[in-house]
Amino acid sequence: MSRERLEKLAAEGMERLFEKVPKAREFHAAEWTDPDYYRRHLVETVLRIRLNNEVDAYGLYKVGYKDHRLAATLARYLSEENNHEGMFLRDLKEFGLTKDEVDATRPFPSTEYLIGYMYFSINQEGPLPTTVWNWFVEWYSDRYNPAITKHAAEVYGLEKVKGSQAHIDYDESHDHDELMWSTVDRAIKGWGSLEDAERHLVNFTDLIALYFTELYETTVGSKD
Repeated sequence: MSRERLEKLAAEGMERLFEKVPKAREFHAAEWTDPDYYRRHLVETVLRIRLNNEVDAYGLYKVGYKDHRLAATLARYLSEENNHEGMFLRDLKEFGLTKDEVDATRPFPSTEYLIGYMYFSINQEGPLPTTVWNWFVEWYSDRYNPAITKHAAEVYGLEKVKGSQAHIDYDESHDHDELMWSTVDRAIKGWGSLEDAERHLVNFTDLIALYFTELYETTVGSKD
């Protein structure tokens, strides 16, 4: 099954990340956290959501009239994810950061590389790259975010994770993992191949590894 292959590939990519990025395994296993690390992670989540919404809109544009069912599903997802950064901004306010301060923060280079890669890939290949990325984001969220958020609630208090927990609950109630897999499956059939999807997924996990490296180095690593 193509889904089984991509899930296995995603898990292998995360394992490579855990092996080479300091504290990444412990963070995802809910065994370690740090206030500066966690707060900056929330900031980047907000920035990446905003940029990702724009990428999704571009992917939808590239579908055009060629696949109405895929366009409708992508439009639904974009609509449902719109303004979800507000949930994380709510938590950041509890950590002492205002929306203006978040707005003034430049994304990590790794995030800029990710967004640039998606624009280039979508421009060259159509919507397949954005469907793979969105599915990976939902797969990642289902697999890791509940434990990360639960641990943060234990360490920092429930008030500082209410937005993050609301986002988890929303994705679960709307079954976004299944929704996004349906777009990958359709895009593989109409816009590329399973091998193309695998190539993008490997690149995405490598870019996420770069992100977590930057996150560690600019927060915890800077204290050493």
